[in-house]
Amino acid sequence: MIEDAPLTAQDALVTLMIAVSAADEDIRTAELVKMSNTINHLPVFADYDAERLPRASQMVFDLLEQEDGLEALFGLIRDALPEKLFETAYALSCDVAAADGAIGPAEARMLEEIRDELSLDRLHAAAIERGARARHMTL
Repeated sequence: MIEDAPLTAQDALVTLMIAVSAADEDIRTAELVKMSNTINHLPVFADYDAERLPRASQMVFDLLEQEDGLEALFGLIRDALPEKLFETAYALSCDVAAADGAIGPAEARMLEEIRDELSLDRLHAAAIERGARARHMTL
């Protein structure tokens, strides 16, 4: 990712969050804040170099513009992300999608793609989705 270096597991998590946010072609402030807070506070990002963010973002945007770009992005993510982080990746994706208070059709489709790509158990995925919904409820 930096020059020709491959994605790290942390990059893979970041690119998934960006992809979910960009799925509806409208990256909202609440989603950006959620991603920033996630990167700044979760232990999995403890040693993440934030200088990698602009390149990760640009890579996602470039790939999403290509015809088979989403499949290429998922290939890079599968290569970089250890299986033990699959549920974490999905949870972070769900949190970003729910951050603005609503998950639209494009974001829902992206989450479905992620769920399928990571071969998540449907029951586990439903629990993760329910947790994200609960964390982002409003009065």
